[in-house]
This record gives sequence, C-alpha cells and structure tokens, in this order.
Amino acid sequence: MAHGIAEHHPPDAPGDDARDPGFVKALSRFDATALVAGSMIGSAIFITPADILRQVGAPGLLLLVWAVTGLVVVLGALTYGELSAMFPRTGGLYVYLREGLSPLSGFLYGWALFAVIQTGAIAAVGAAFSRFVAVLIPEITPDVFLGTTVHLPSGPIEIGLSRQRALGIASILLLTWINIRGVRTAALLQTILTVIKTSCLAILIVLGFTIGRHAAAVAANFGPAFWPAGGVTLALLPTLGAAMVGSIAAADLWYQIGFSAGEVKNPVRDIPQAMLFGTLIVAALYFFANVAYLDILPAADIAGAAQDRVGTAALQAVFGPSGLYVMAAAIAISCFGCNNALILSGARVYYAMARDGLFFAPAAVLHPRYRTPHVALVAQAAWACLLCLSGTYSQLLEYMVFASLLFYVLTACAMFALRLRHPQFVRPVRAIGYPWLPGFFLLFTAALSVNLLIQKPQFTWPGLVIIALGIPMYLFRPRGGLRA
Repeated sequence: MAHGIAEHHPPDAPGDDARDPGFVKALSRFDATALVAGSMIGSAIFITPADILRQVGAPGLLLLVWAVTGLVVVLGALTYGELSAMFPRTGGLYVYLREGLSPLSGFLYGWALFAVIQTGAIAAVGAAFSRFVAVLIPEITPDVFLGTTVHLPSGPIEIGLSRQRALGIASILLLTWINIRGVRTAALLQTILTVIKTSCLAILIVLGFTIGRHAAAVAANFGPAFWPAGGVTLALLPTLGAAMVGSIAAADLWYQIGFSAGEVKNPVRDIPQAMLFGTLIVAALYFFANVAYLDILPAADIAGAAQDRVGTAALQAVFGPSGLYVMAAAIAISCFGCNNALILSGARVYYAMARDGLFFAPAAVLHPRYRTPHVALVAQAAWACLLCLSGTYSQLLEYMVFASLLFYVLTACAMFALRLRHPQFVRPVRAIGYPWLPGFFLLFTAALSVNLLIQKPQFTWPGLVIIALGIPMYLFRPRGGLRA
C-alpha cells in the first residue's frame, strides 16, 4: 500500500506468456546469474584496454573509465530490477518499454536488437572466437577467398567468406542448434562455460598481483605518470566519454536475463538478484583485470599490444611464448560462452514480439518437443551469419553501444513513468535510492549518448538511422500483425 492507494498487479498484455505458459521453467537463480555474467564476459576485456589507454593517455584515467562503467551497470541493474519484478514475462526490455512508455518504443527496441544490437554482438563475438582459435591454428586465416570489396564512405570493406569467418559462422550455427534442443542443455553449457571463464579472469588477476607483478611496470604506471600531467579536469570529460565505448561494449548486455523470464523458476525474485550479483561480480573482475595489466605491463606495451590483444600480451610476459597460447584458448572459450548466452536470450524477444503481432508470426511458435522458440533462433542465426560475411565487426560494435545507450535512457524513463502514472502497481522489488540513483543512471547515460553523437558521429548517426528505420515499419505494418 502506497499513499493510501490500493495496490494491484500490472495487467497482462494479450501476447504475454502469463496467458500461455509454454516455456520450460528450468533456470535457477545460479543459472540466471551465470547467464548475466556470461552475456557480459566475452573477448572485449582482453582487447579494449589498449584502445582506451591510447585515447585517455594515463593509467589512472584507464582505471577511472572502468570504475565508472562498473558503477553505471550496477546502477542499471538496480533500476531494471524493479521493472523485471513488475513484469516477469518473456521479452525483458521489450516488455518494460511497451508497458512503461509505448508499444512503439518496445517495437523499436526489438527492431534494433534484431538489426544490430544482438545479432551484431553475436557476429562480433563469433569473429573474436575464430580470431583467437586462429592463434592456436594458424591455418585459420582472415583472408577472404570468396567475395568482393565494397567501397563505403568510411572506407573499403571485404564482403565474403574466409576461414575465420567460416569458423565464426559454424560456431553460431552449433550454438543455435544446442539452444533449439532445450533450455536445460543450453543453461548447463552456459553455467559450465561461465565458471571456466570467470575462473580464467580471476587467475589472470591473481597472477598480476603475485608472480606476474613487474616492479618496473608498477613504478612507471602507478608513479607520477598515473594521472595526466595537467591533472583531471573538466576538459577531459568528452575524451573519457568517448573512451567508454569500449568499456560499455565489454560490460553491456547484462540485462538479457529478463528476456528469458518465462524460463526462470522464480523470475520475480531471481532476475533482480541475478542482475545485481552478476554485474557486481563482472564489474569487480573487469576493474581488477585492468589493475593486473598495469602490474604486468608498462602502459606503452598495453597501448601498443599487437592487434590490441592485451590479455595474451600479459600472460606472454608472465610465462613466455606458452602464455600466448594458454590465454588465446581461454579467450576463445570465453567468446564461445558469451555467444551461447546471447543466442539463448535474444530469440525470446522476437518470440514475444511475434506474440504481439510485431514480428513474423512463425517466430511465436515453440518447438513441439523442446519448448524453445526455434523459428526465432533460426532467424537470429541467419541474420548474424550474414553480418559475419560483412566483416564490419568494429562498426557493428560501435553502432551496438550507441543503440544500447539510447535504450538505457528510455528504459530508465519507463521506470519513472510507471512510478508517476501507476503508483498503485505492485512492486515486489523497488529501485534502491529512488529517485536519486536511478536518476543519476538516467542523466549519465543520456549525457554519454549526447557526447558520443558529438565525438563519434560516423558511428552514432548510423546507429540512430537504424533505429529510426523501425518507425515506418511499425506505423505501416499489416493490420493483424506480420506474416511470414
């Protein structure tokens, strides 16, 4: 009871699985937490610190970027936790935006997810998987042998097939097949892979604080050069904001457990806790991994790491040439686990949209035996594989980060809108520190989005155009919904 208003539960939309409980309730709280961490940890933490350090120029600013990123995702988890408990339905953010703002905003999120956010991430992680496997098997080369070069304003790109791209596509198809065969199988694989890759990251941190700690690197990185010569000033804020693209990409997609709410045993309790614990664990691992890099390598070696592979450079510095192969194998496993989580989660949004008549109708069908959205999984895999052939992985990640930030802002707005319009709705979990902490999350992500529009227009405006293309699709959709 709030302010004397009788509480009641939000109404179910006609397509919600509360009216058609066809999914298998197989995900425990531990599984859900593993899915959160598994969605976040891929290859980026082993690569992006090089580019971030080149942009910010000082070890202290590198750590500041990762600390702020960790704070943002944890505040996001606290904000989204309230929404996930209010709407424990398959679809996650699509449902929160649909109920909190408008059906159009929900559709635009689902459209952006399919066009670039989820499928682009799957393609990029698949490419990273094949690149690190190629360290172990040099015959898996990146050379395009079947395709052509297309000249775009941003530069030439090679569209076609290479051995690395073929391996990336094969990994996507394999994981899609595993996910079609049941959420229990996919969740078990996810839990195993998440334990392995978080353990590998923890071992890297321990090595950086113990036998890998290099006195000269520590003295150089944590001495007078720790902060820039002019100190930390307001003039650095635009640069820090632009540099956060890499760290946000590395820490993004933590909210995707909400997509699979229909398969969580106790979604009202378990999803908010999984979001919070998962983001806390990964934020801590990411921050201390960067401290470990600075303990092992001089800043110049981090910024100049070959192909930005800071993780392999660090382990190579500790163990010699064998360290390169050990870390490459660990990162390949990390990428494989990350893609399993992304493939599992994303298809549930397209399923929910199809139930509302906003995606192709066959995507609303569950497999008669395995009770998984097999058509949505296949559609997602098909588009992700086509994106693999484009080779534009870095551009996809840039577009993905900006689109994700926009929907961070809109989802936070949805929470505030629901508080104002429907104070009588039952809220089993309430955002801690409301309105200040969710407000900070909203304002910070909005400011970061505006900064990226100014600092990186070549990537942000295309991302905005991709989202905007969904508006006519929504307005002029066939009456009664889409059909295959």
